[in-house]
Amino acid sequence: MSIQPKTKGLAHVALRTTDFARAKAFYHDLLGLPIALETPEILGFLVGSTFIGFKQAAPTYPGGGTFTPFNVGLDHIAIACEDEAELHRVADALQAAGVENTGVKADTVQPVKYVAFKDPDRISWEFYMV
Repeated sequence: MSIQPKTKGLAHVALRTTDFARAKAFYHDLLGLPIALETPEILGFLVGSTFIGFKQAAPTYPGGGTFTPFNVGLDHIAIACEDEAELHRVADALQAAGVENTGVKADTVQPVKYVAFKDPDRISWEFYMV
């Protein structure tokens, strides 16, 4: 079964860092990426039209070799979804395929909706309305 979502590409990439100041110095000061968002919880840059956001890592989070979005590295990858009807269709298709997911949820940072899911390695992904 192929879900085949209608998508325009990635909505954003979220990563974890142990040091916001170091990340800002590298991505903004060194690479010259414009700062798109800077709060105590998120430091975000624009790469073209793609938002790359950093959250604080919790490197002692338990989990060993299993992916966890709380350690340094990848938090999740978000794929742009065309509209809310498509988001619901994709969420239903994920559910029907037995893929662990959140169903359609409202983002707590921006006034948009998404569905989060995990791949077979438990890496976190989202279909994100843009």
